[in-house]
Amino acid sequence: MQSLDVKPTVGLIACCECGVAIEPNPANMCSGCLRSRVDITEGITRSSRMQSLDVKPTVGLIACCECGVAIEPNPANMCSGCLRSRVDITEGITRSCTIYMCKFCERYFVPPSAWMRAELESKEMLSICLKKMKPMLTKVRLIDACFVWTEAHSKRIKVKITIQKEVFTSTILQQSVVVEFTVHSQLCDDCRRAEAKDFWRACVQVRQRAEFKKTLFYLEQLLLKHNAHKDTTGVKPVPTGIDFFFAKQQEAKKFVDFLMTVLPCKYHYAQELISHDTKNNTYDYKHTFCVEIVPICRDNVVCLSKKLAQSFGNMSQIVLCLRVSNVITLIDPNNLQLADVQATSFWREPFDSLCGPKQLTEFYVLDVEPIDNFERKAGHGYVSKKHELADVWLVRSDQVGMSDAQSLSARTHLGHLLSPGDLVMAFDMKNCNVNNATFDAMNIENVPDAIIVRKVFDRTRRAAKRQWKLKRLVVDGNIVGNETASVADQFQGFMEDLEEDALMREKINIYKDEMKQVNVREGGEDDDHPELPSLAEMLDDLKFDDEEMKEETESTGEGEGEPMQE
Repeated sequence: MQSLDVKPTVGLIACCECGVAIEPNPANMCSGCLRSRVDITEGITRSSRMQSLDVKPTVGLIACCECGVAIEPNPANMCSGCLRSRVDITEGITRSCTIYMCKFCERYFVPPSAWMRAELESKEMLSICLKKMKPMLTKVRLIDACFVWTEAHSKRIKVKITIQKEVFTSTILQQSVVVEFTVHSQLCDDCRRAEAKDFWRACVQVRQRAEFKKTLFYLEQLLLKHNAHKDTTGVKPVPTGIDFFFAKQQEAKKFVDFLMTVLPCKYHYAQELISHDTKNNTYDYKHTFCVEIVPICRDNVVCLSKKLAQSFGNMSQIVLCLRVSNVITLIDPNNLQLADVQATSFWREPFDSLCGPKQLTEFYVLDVEPIDNFERKAGHGYVSKKHELADVWLVRSDQVGMSDAQSLSARTHLGHLLSPGDLVMAFDMKNCNVNNATFDAMNIENVPDAIIVRKVFDRTRRAAKRQWKLKRLVVDGNIVGNETASVADQFQGFMEDLEEDALMREKINIYKDEMKQVNVREGGEDDDHPELPSLAEMLDDLKFDDEEMKEETESTGEGEGEPMQE
């Protein structure tokens, strides 16, 4: 007899949703109702097996009102071919134009008065052509422009332009057209003046009424350093100064402003009428600026008025000019007091020079007595720290050893340089005849026997050991005239002044002289020599070959420049 597996019977209940008999469960719902009430796949993205179809609305076609071709509807109801035949958006654009080129400088005219240098098929040339067509393109939109190749010698330039224009509502038509430019020759203003020997429209006349032109040499170096003469059309030396010529009045005025900042000077302006057009009411002038530099140079002995000397801190009336830069620097040999005279102060109350370099006499130093404790009066001005005060006894160098030689005593600011046996250049005020009203009004007791100006060094050895050089403004001559012996001697004196004054060297450019540096290394040193410029103050003298500069200029796309002049 087999055993029977008898399972306990479970009672059935009705589904709470549909009433179907089900086994009991926590939800009291059948599986169908449970799936409909709870979605366990919520939050899981599902990809549809069926792809959506992009159904575009179909547009009906219409017939062109001109040729009957089936086209999509548009405001004109015409095809593009019929639209171009009925509407010409290039109407008003001239197919041929004229541009002008100067045959001497090869620049092109850009209205109203400019001239531009441009190569064929360059962006500069394209801009010139488009500016010529600008009045014709006001009612259309320029889309593209390019060149069409032509022979270089044909004097023809072709430009293909693409334009757009709205002909009807929401209907834009695009069309291309070729414009031909004919190149005609016309002289520019600069070349026309050069051909007519009329090079300038403005002239700056720099004048200095002084025997020695040290200030003009200094001005030459300032112009070279700052390149202030780049706009000049010519430089002409005259006996009393220099003339600078310019093509425009604005360039001359800018040059005058530069001179006013670097030198104590003043200027006067004048203009000359060249021509007058009565129909157009236009005038053509030549403008002249006359710049007058103060007639005081370095190493000049000057006589101040009593009032002016008191305003400078009770200086002596007889003082020495130490340097001329943007101000006149004076030094009192009696107490080492310094004073800077502005240009406005000088022209308000000018003073004259008692002597120049030609009036100086060579003296032999007999004895030097330094002054250590000098009592200064109240209210004195700034005192120089680079000089030392000393009493010096002198005798003329041509009277040394004579029994009847006249010895002079003088107080000098060169006590740090002088020693017995040295030679100095001084102004003999005891035996001179001075024609000056201010000097004549002075008390004779306040007039010194002599004013020592500078110490004398061996000029030949000094020039041989000079390791530097200066550039010159004019290649075939000197800025103050022809290369005479007198001018060359004055320029050597200017270079000696630079060796003795470090402040003046800071404002100009000095260049290394390689040949002189080799000679100096071979020749040794010299103790009796002023302080020379250091190598840190010297610049390398760069020289560029014209062909290399031309190739570099063409590669960079810059304009041509003039070679460096030395």
